[in-house]
Amino acid sequence: MADTPDPFAAFAPAVHPAQITSVLFACTHNSIRSPMAAALLRHLHGHRLYVDSAGVREGDPDPFAAAVMEEMGIDISRHRAKTFDQLEDTSFDLVVSLSPEAQHRAVEMTRTTACDVEFWHTFDPSFIEGNRETRLAAYRQVRDSLLARIKQRFPLGPVPVL
Repeated sequence: MADTPDPFAAFAPAVHPAQITSVLFACTHNSIRSPMAAALLRHLHGHRLYVDSAGVREGDPDPFAAAVMEEMGIDISRHRAKTFDQLEDTSFDLVVSLSPEAQHRAVEMTRTTACDVEFWHTFDPSFIEGNRETRLAAYRQVRDSLLARIKQRFPLGPVPVL
């Protein structure tokens, strides 16, 4: 009876996706990719979303990341890396992991919570060797790919949904 319409369908409540109000970006050291992504999302959405970042391990501030973000007028020079264990709050609607290690840790952290986890495999530009311009180009590529992905996933307008 696949052709018979459901007589109760009109009475079913509409399913609306949950609104995203908090996002955690995570990478391996919380020194390049996740702080860049968090700063980009904050820049685009301001205080409409709570945004934080963390790493599997604590890394050192990266001057190349700060430089390419400054090119967009975004200051991350005061960012201090933190680990998942150092997060003040672990109640996020969405965790976006940017490295395989962070994905594993995000799945562990959210195992008992109602939180979605997305994996955006993002190249680590610190592996690029060469002169300053070569390295900055790699960081710009990561910044720009994160920006494009963030604009797609969190469009401007109404609050994004899960």
